[in-house]
Order: sequence, then C-alpha cells, then structure tokens
Amino acid sequence: MSTNTLRAKRRRSGLRTMAFLSPWLIGFSVFFAYPLLSTVYFSLMKYDGFKPPVWNSFANWSYVFDAYPLFWPALWNTLWLVLVMVACRVVFGLGIGLLITRIKTATGVFRTLFYLPYLAPPVAATMAFAFLLNPGTGPVDSLLERAGLPAPGWFDDPSWSKPALTMLALWGVGDLMVIFMAALLDVPREQYEAAELDGSSAWQRFRYVTLPNISPIVVFAVVTGVIQTMQYYTQPLVAGKVASGVIGGSGQQFEPGYPDKSTLTLPQLVYNLGFQRFDYGSACVIALVLFALAMAFTALLMRRRGGLIGTGE
Repeated sequence: MSTNTLRAKRRRSGLRTMAFLSPWLIGFSVFFAYPLLSTVYFSLMKYDGFKPPVWNSFANWSYVFDAYPLFWPALWNTLWLVLVMVACRVVFGLGIGLLITRIKTATGVFRTLFYLPYLAPPVAATMAFAFLLNPGTGPVDSLLERAGLPAPGWFDDPSWSKPALTMLALWGVGDLMVIFMAALLDVPREQYEAAELDGSSAWQRFRYVTLPNISPIVVFAVVTGVIQTMQYYTQPLVAGKVASGVIGGSGQQFEPGYPDKSTLTLPQLVYNLGFQRFDYGSACVIALVLFALAMAFTALLMRRRGGLIGTGE
C-alpha cells in the first residue's frame, strides 16, 4: 500500500472520528469553554452591562477579597452547608433507604411518602418551613414550649438559620433515598448469608458487606450533593425574605443574608452584584471562586473516595 493511500486512509479515519465527536465538542465549546473563558475575561474588566467593558486588571479580585464585606460570610456559609448539609443528607438518605428495604409490608406506601416532599417546589417548601418554624406563631415552637423545651429562633436567629436550612434539605431527601434503595437491593444476598455464617454482627455486615458494594453510589451522592450545594440559592434567599417580612412586591430591594448574613451564599452574591448592582466584573470573580471550589471538592472526593466511606483502598 502506497504512502499516499495510507495518508488518505488515516485522514478519512480522523474525519470520521471527529464527526462522531462533533456533538460533544460543540456542546463543550458552546456551553462550557466559551462561558468559562468569558467569565475569566469579564473578571478582569470593569463592566456594567451597558457601556463597553474597560480593562480593570485585578481590581475586581482585590475588591471582592479585600473590600467587599459580604464575600467572607458568604464563603463561610457556603462551606458550612457543603460540609454539614451534604453529610447529613447522605447519612439520612442512606438510613431511610436501609429502613425501607427492611420493611416487609406497605413498602410502596412508605417509599411514596418519603419521596413526595422532594417533588415540592423549592419556593413553596421553603415558605411553608419558614411559617412552620416562625418563632412567634409557628406550631413547631409552640409544641416545644408546651413540652418544656427551649424554642429556637430558627430563620430569625443567626445561630439556627443554617440548621433550619439543613432540616429543610433533610425533609426533601427522597431523591437520595430512591438511589440508595436501588443500590441496597442490588447487594448480593449470598454475601450477607456468608457473613451471618461467620458470626458477624449487624454493624459488621453493614461495614464489610453493604458499604463496599454501594461505595460508588455513596461517592456519586456526595459529589453531586457538593455541586448542588455550591449552587444553593433559592431556599436561603426565600427563607431570609419570609423571615424578614419581605415576601413580595415588585421593585422591592432586599439585601440577602437575613438574619445577620447567616443565610448568605456565594450564588446570592453573584446575582446581587451582577443583576442588582450591575457590577459584572466582581460577579464573575465570585463565579470563578465557586467553580474553583467545586472542582477542588470534586477532585478531592474522587481521589479520596475510599477514605470518604471508610472502606479504604
């Protein structure tokens, strides 16, 4: 076979490969590479969305990290929610999944009851929780007071607002429950029987049989939970608005983070800076910080996935 024929064959093979890859390459370029490069570009510009962008060097970065008073509280709140809320959701979802797989009767009923809250719209669910946990008129605090227990301030108390958001997230844990149930039902029964014959306890069977088999699902739940929590916007914003009394009205200005910046998250700052203050450069800086944090958490979890679930690799 001649050299020209080989080159033509390789060229056709390369073009055929590129044709198959083209949908992914176009999607990657349009929906990921271009927006990311544009965000980096505008983070170095002074841009309000109306006038042409002007080169600003690293002034936006200096402003966000040194002069913008809301950045560090929002970063702390976001990291708190990532560490606490994601861990609680994974543990709670796995626990509910284990419980339902052990139930012998009315399994479908319990599965439906636990899954239904996940289908509730985020705004409606958050408003309902804010009214239920209202320190003055909410039924939860009224029941706690009748039982002689202290009644927290929930969304009106900076020390209880993030735990209240965590409770809201646990109420809608039906998505993780379904995923864990599918993984638990797929664990080979023979391994449980062999462990029982060896005299292992229930905890040992869970530790050495269940967890190793569902470890990929646990990693998936943690990674997706971290990414979703990094984008946590609607629930803390609505909870702060309802608790502060600002729940409607066009044109109303609302500074996010009520009470005392305790429900402020980085996605709220992106919206506040970009679409309320028209400071697109600083908003892009925070968006890049969010992207870097999500990438770092994901890389760490994927690298340490064995230590994450305690199975060791």
